[in-house]
Amino acid sequence: MDKEIERLINEYGNDVLRISYIYLKDKYLAEDAFQEVFVKVYKNLCKFRGNSTEKTWILSITMNTCKDILRSSWFKRVILHEDMKLINYDFDKKSDTPDTEVIKKLQYKELLKEVMDLPKKYKDVVILFYYEELSTTEISRILNIPDGTVRSRLFRAREVLKLNLDGKINYE
Repeated sequence: MDKEIERLINEYGNDVLRISYIYLKDKYLAEDAFQEVFVKVYKNLCKFRGNSTEKTWILSITMNTCKDILRSSWFKRVILHEDMKLINYDFDKKSDTPDTEVIKKLQYKELLKEVMDLPKKYKDVVILFYYEELSTTEISRILNIPDGTVRSRLFRAREVLKLNLDGKINYE
């Protein structure tokens, strides 16, 4: 059983940590969630029936664990701050405009902020579809909603993002 857990951690650990960080916006909380997820996986591995892929099952546990952390009274009392470093503007001395790499980082940060500000039902599908690259069928299993609902939420989320980011992102 220990070898199996080690394999699952090696195969899906980065996905669990990334989803946890995106949800919790704190490196240390994401690491705590990571540990909690794999403790739950270890305890419930014998209950896994194979109705979905291992990845779908583990990411479902991850999202539920993150939601539990966000709902906890401890979390609500603690003021969290993002440990993302502020991007320093590297202005080209000749043109006084930021270089392309800085612009891309700022645009990515703006996009991620807008995704995190989406209503929960849209944020979940966007994270799983674009950041975890899961199919709509896999997302429907994780969130326990119909496949068509996933597709319509993705459509609506893209519309909201397009509206909110109009003119802020350079799509070249």
